[in-house]
Amino acid sequence: MKNPFTLTAPERPNANALEHEAIYILREVAAQFERPVLLFSGGKDSITLVRLAQKAFWPAKIPFPLMHIDTGHNFPETIEFRDKLVEELGVELIVRNVQDSIDQGKVVEETGKYASRNILQTTTLLDAIEEFKFDACIGGARRDEEKARAKERIFSVRDDFGQWDEKNQRPELFDMLNGQIEMGQNVRVFPISNWTELDVWSYIQKENIEIPSIYFAHKRNTFLRDGLIWSAEDGVVFRAEDEKVEERIVRFRTVGDMSCTAAVESYADTIDKVVSEIRDSKISERGARIDDKRSEAAMEKRKQQGYF
Repeated sequence: MKNPFTLTAPERPNANALEHEAIYILREVAAQFERPVLLFSGGKDSITLVRLAQKAFWPAKIPFPLMHIDTGHNFPETIEFRDKLVEELGVELIVRNVQDSIDQGKVVEETGKYASRNILQTTTLLDAIEEFKFDACIGGARRDEEKARAKERIFSVRDDFGQWDEKNQRPELFDMLNGQIEMGQNVRVFPISNWTELDVWSYIQKENIEIPSIYFAHKRNTFLRDGLIWSAEDGVVFRAEDEKVEERIVRFRTVGDMSCTAAVESYADTIDKVVSEIRDSKISERGARIDDKRSEAAMEKRKQQGYF
């Protein structure tokens, strides 16, 4: 006879359980914080968060604004989608621009072969949090993306300088989320922290969620560098004279600043094909993000400074 007290490895939660968990977290944010905001990039993860927020508070509207920290080097398809979505949903959108931080002398723009504005977003974000007195910032980071993100709690406290101390985090037992913070502190909230990339795509498929066309296979002018495929359009990404431009059929698995986000060759031009491709992939989606490769602890250092 089987011992009823024997513990076995838990099965992978199904999509419905993950959805319920995320909705619970979003409702806790609304209940525990005075001025929450949803950080919106126009990427698949933040779009998924918007759908979850719709469900969490239906039939009322989403009770907090969306905020985009715009590097000025985003893919045009992403910005077009962002504006279309907020207009359809009738939600408030706050946009703060990295270019303003550069113009004000708060940050210095990088130059050279690997120049990117991605890391400069931190200053713009922290200024926006202070400007609007946000006490909770909801983000779409997931633990499976990168090892520093795997360390984060769902309610991740930042100090009054916006910094994260990975060695001083609150325990989260039995789904009990503690939103108590001191003056000046704020919390980053990650409702889909326990999801995988495949979970997100499967949810988009099930819910028939519209996403930017950049996620599907399309023809694009590109060039190769360091074994990665870079967009040669818009003149944002530095390209040396010997880096030849060629038209390729590509798509993007992750969408960030154009200067640090590479494409992958793919013929997946429908959601079903994308899900199938992700299921068979052996490479993380962050493998095409050059900003993660600057050092072994690149993401962790950015988080310690106040990054998403």
